[in-house]
Amino acid sequence: MRTVLIIDDHPGVGEALSLLLSLHDIRPLVALDPAQGLTLLAQEPVDLVIQDMNFSADTTSGQEGESLFRAIRAAQPDLPVILLTAWTHLASAVALVKAGAADYLAKPWDDAKLLATVENLLELAESSRAAQQGRRERQQRRQALAQRYRLEGLVCASEALLRCLELACQVARASAPVLITGPNGSGKERVAAIVHANSAVQRGPFVAVNCGALPGELIEAELFGSDAGAFTGAHRAREGRFEAADGGTLFLDEIGNLPLAGQIKLLRVLETGRFERLGSSRTQEVKVRVLSATNADLRAMVKAGSFREDLYYRLNVIEVALPGLAERREDILPLAEHFLAGRAALSEGARAALLAHGWPGNVRELKNAIERAALLAQGAAITAELLALPPPNGPAGALRSLDEPSREAVLGALAESGGVVSRAASALGLSRQALYRRMERYGIAG
Repeated sequence: MRTVLIIDDHPGVGEALSLLLSLHDIRPLVALDPAQGLTLLAQEPVDLVIQDMNFSADTTSGQEGESLFRAIRAAQPDLPVILLTAWTHLASAVALVKAGAADYLAKPWDDAKLLATVENLLELAESSRAAQQGRRERQQRRQALAQRYRLEGLVCASEALLRCLELACQVARASAPVLITGPNGSGKERVAAIVHANSAVQRGPFVAVNCGALPGELIEAELFGSDAGAFTGAHRAREGRFEAADGGTLFLDEIGNLPLAGQIKLLRVLETGRFERLGSSRTQEVKVRVLSATNADLRAMVKAGSFREDLYYRLNVIEVALPGLAERREDILPLAEHFLAGRAALSEGARAALLAHGWPGNVRELKNAIERAALLAQGAAITAELLALPPPNGPAGALRSLDEPSREAVLGALAESGGVVSRAASALGLSRQALYRRMERYGIAG
């Protein structure tokens, strides 16, 4: 059951709040002084604390409340705390909110506003616990994979990527072709390397070729090799990628760019292991595990007649569908830290900027942004300005103003939320502490 600890030296306050909370299926615990409150906190599971700012007679400084808040923070850093304060102590309460308190409410409080704040914070706390549990479970699953498979240093914190990683490891030992789909820059070659590293041919070569980076007339020669005189400029025989990958893995990136003539030859190699070099009639035989990747819609290409249907089904025996970075946002900050490799720290603003960006270029774009910012920071903390990420739907290179809503936007959000600061902050995409700073700047009373 949801539990709220009330710490206030006035018994009437504890009784009134206990009744209000009990009527809404919230279990109240009451302590009359800080020592009793900290004892209850150590003995009972508590989801939220409501605490007074002064406890001794004739004391109005708020120092006792501040000391209690610091002690609660030290014991349970993530536990939300609501401060009850007189308007004369508003500055102290705002200062503690900036230090991490969840919210403050003035005495005498409004029952509806207090209950709305409590319900919202309890919901956020439950969501936070669920997210933490999810992170722990994902970490355990990744550790289990790392004990059984070579993960080639892949940074993985999201459920979406972890599922792809588990599938890639599961199918690695099979000899069947694997098609890795996903947008440009999302890490398809890294997944292919993981499949190879855990395959039956892991001791053989891993050969990668980007079919999208070669002119159409050269792709066949690149894959299958060519004899001298096979085409203009072919002065000597040349080994193809299939020969180079014999006994190992051939990774065909951007397979959708393979011309139809090359598709026919590829289909034959997949079915028989045999092919001829360009300009040669001598058949060669290889044993190669083929992995392919594309950011194109191969099904649509099959319907349009630009990709062979039989080849599509031959390549797509097993598909690993890799999501873009925007669909696995839990990976953004771990990847950024990985690319920084301790060269610099990310400021709070930079972290917010990284999480707010859409990442159309995926992991490759993130790596480039971090490398550029680290170079410009020269060892100092990386700020949002150094990242220079464009605003949504804005011109490339424009600087983003991440948490600067207008006074009107703040007032509107507060009105929509019924004055509940935590809800208004969520609507504006800010932390409660950040919203309080804007309210103070704009002269808006809490």
